[in-house]
Amino acid sequence: MLGFWLKALRRPTLDLTLATAPGLTTRIIERPGIVLDDAELAALVEQLRTVAGRTLAQGALTYGVFSGERERLSQSIVTLISETATGRPVAFNALAQMQLQLNGEPEQVTHLGLVMVDPEVRGRGLSWVLYGLTVLVLFVRGGLRPRWISNVTQVPSVVGMVCETFSDVYPSPDAGSRQSFAHLTLARQIMRGHRHVFGVGEEAGFEESRSVIIDAYTGGSDDLKKSFEQAAQHRDARYNAFCRETLDYERGDDVLQLGRMDLAAARRYLLGQVPRSSLPGLIGASAFLLLQRLVLPLLHWLDDGRRFGTLRPRAARTKP
Repeated sequence: MLGFWLKALRRPTLDLTLATAPGLTTRIIERPGIVLDDAELAALVEQLRTVAGRTLAQGALTYGVFSGERERLSQSIVTLISETATGRPVAFNALAQMQLQLNGEPEQVTHLGLVMVDPEVRGRGLSWVLYGLTVLVLFVRGGLRPRWISNVTQVPSVVGMVCETFSDVYPSPDAGSRQSFAHLTLARQIMRGHRHVFGVGEEAGFEESRSVIIDAYTGGSDDLKKSFEQAAQHRDARYNAFCRETLDYERGDDVLQLGRMDLAAARRYLLGQVPRSSLPGLIGASAFLLLQRLVLPLLHWLDDGRRFGTLRPRAARTKP
């Protein structure tokens, strides 16, 4: 695990492999459309399609990372889980980075993207890897600055997972959840310019006050549409009731959730989702990464004998 974080420090983008479960290996690759050549990119897309083929009862997906387009994959972060012995892909999460504006400043929002798990490995405790690990890495690498995330789904178990993992989530049945100006501003920009990220067609409507996408399954994600009975339920019944009351499953509605990864969310993730056997190493490695992220620039700044970025070393004094 320590080697994982050491490599994370040395690379401008993530392309890391680590063991996260017995017999399974996880690869996190950031911006594959930029860092991979044609053959490597085609192989990665084929691995994603293999998992999708085993997950979907019928049909195929054509949006986002499944398109194979470099432009789409250049704004993605793929978390792929494979069997260590055979290399067979069994699960993935495809995050997307969206460049938005908030309060007149650039704001990068991480879309949680599509998660798919081969039916043969469901129940092996992979959700902590697929839903939180990569976002936690981005949060720590960003110096613990709060990071906005978005999620589009009609699945109650996913709605609940987002509400339990992240902070300030809207929409949510949790007490105190409300739509702030930031929620509304980001949601409007996402629906105006980033529908392709989650496969929603231009004809789909959007109810701003409830943050519900109307008739969402017309833009490439058609084969993901489910009835309420087919959608995975959450262990907490209030999330199931919320989805049943909020969404029209026959029409094909989705919620557009927005929330943040911050210190409180990171604590909940580490203590509530990460397996106890992985927790010490993950906390220690996170502390090491944060130390490198915050302390090294200060040390470089104080060293006036070496060049650091645009800073020039102090000229050597000459004797009179």
